[in-house]
Amino acid sequence: MLSPKKELPRQLEAEDALGSMTRLKIVRLLMQMGQLNVSNIAERMKISYVVTFKHLEILERAGIVVHRKFGRIRQYRIDECSIRAAAVRALIEAWGPEMSKA
Repeated sequence: MLSPKKELPRQLEAEDALGSMTRLKIVRLLMQMGQLNVSNIAERMKISYVVTFKHLEILERAGIVVHRKFGRIRQYRIDECSIRAAAVRALIEAWGPEMSKA
């Protein structure tokens, strides 16, 4: 049986993904850098690997980021085919530097 979190409708997952400033900053970082692995993101965000990975899982479940695996390394990037990712990108661009202050 799936956990209650995995049974949530995709809309709620997107709302959950947008409910964290850390996740929005991760998306902004990926927008700027293109593609990064979990360790690079954790280092740049100054948060632990485990916390970073959990944030990325939420973003991926919401359809905002995707990953490719190279051996044990996961490279994450914005899902360019996702309407949700495009909407989040527009939101972040509209906020501009204001988002960095939070």
